[in-house]
Amino acid sequence: MEFTPFHYKSLDDIRQETEKLGVSLPLSENLDILKNPLSVGSLTVPNRVAIQPMEGCDGTADGRPDELTLRRYDRFARSGAGLIWEEATAVVEEGRANPRQLYLTPETLDSFKAMVENIKKTALETSGFEPVVICQLTHSGRYSKPTGTPAPLIAYNNPLFEKDAPIAPERILSDDYLEKLEETFGKAAALAEAAGFDGADIKCCHRYLMCETLSGYTRPGRYGGSFENRTRLYLNSIRNAQAATSSDFLVTSRLNIYDGFPYPYGFGVSPEGGLAFDPEEPVRLVKILREELGMPLIDITIGNPYVNPHVNRPADHGPYAPPEHPVEGVARMFDCISRVHQAVPELKVISSSHSYLRQFAPYLAAGSVESGIADMAGFGRMAFAYPDFARDMLYGDGFDAKKTCIACGKCSELMRMGKVAGCVVRDSAVYLPIYKA
Repeated sequence: MEFTPFHYKSLDDIRQETEKLGVSLPLSENLDILKNPLSVGSLTVPNRVAIQPMEGCDGTADGRPDELTLRRYDRFARSGAGLIWEEATAVVEEGRANPRQLYLTPETLDSFKAMVENIKKTALETSGFEPVVICQLTHSGRYSKPTGTPAPLIAYNNPLFEKDAPIAPERILSDDYLEKLEETFGKAAALAEAAGFDGADIKCCHRYLMCETLSGYTRPGRYGGSFENRTRLYLNSIRNAQAATSSDFLVTSRLNIYDGFPYPYGFGVSPEGGLAFDPEEPVRLVKILREELGMPLIDITIGNPYVNPHVNRPADHGPYAPPEHPVEGVARMFDCISRVHQAVPELKVISSSHSYLRQFAPYLAAGSVESGIADMAGFGRMAFAYPDFARDMLYGDGFDAKKTCIACGKCSELMRMGKVAGCVVRDSAVYLPIYKA
């Protein structure tokens, strides 16, 4: 599909684009609404802006935060965001996505504790409040590379991905392994609480292991086939995390409600065929999270950044020509979020995919909160490029167009190449030499 890359000079330009494309975006100039605090369980988030988990791939070999990790979270602490969602942190060695992925263990606990303490201290000194800090717990599944070489661990073979080269049967995780993993997530959540985090995310997105099980229609045994089986690993891991932590500790999740792949290889699509979002199972799952497990907050996303990044990270350019206008991708994200949140309004929701709009992203954030589509606005790529974005947006002169993320995808390219990840364009002193190399 041919379209003009990002060229908008005003909010009206974006409104005209949405009308031309026949899509809708919630846009509002009432940025003050983002200054309001939000009650989440026993916690109070100081404002409605969240930094989404963005992996830097720059920990130590044993999984501790290293120099660049600490630099990143110091910048996030100064950002003015009310919630900082810390990046993917492995719960088992074999489930690490790279040799430098963070890994929370009894041996690395003190390093995480020091990082969280510094985040809260720095934010209090610079912004006058302590942000809520969440630890994202993960098993990378098919994207596991603990030594730097692909070592996939999968729930089932997916011919859309593997095509004519299926992953070896011994790499398909057994029911016994998955059952043990449920306990492991509980233990990891207890470590996160001991480290001083305010909550833990049982990560279930972007086709990592937990997410993959949701679409395991063709998998036999206790973790495949029926809805109850496909959600077993996820829900039991959440239950174990809740049981292992105090009542004030927030057990939450970053959840894919739509994969963007056809049945039977994608979650959130109709068994009748097609790629359109089908909210039936996502709503059913989210209702269980809220009504049966009492989860107060969820961070919603869609798509797979490895295979169909245009779905969750709309951009003008990428590893392939986008099959749709990026504004259509942003609109899909908010439509999916809206339909789930409308069905479960008691659950507080964080929205995603604001960054493509660059300096106009604040108006999308404000509009999503003002309209009730979401309760908080989450920023991922933007935080890499422009760590002071929340301070400027809420308490300064507004977004600086010369500092915003331009959705070029180079931060993701660095990660795919096995390098440390950051913004090549806006943080060029550190990351441009790495990218060039």
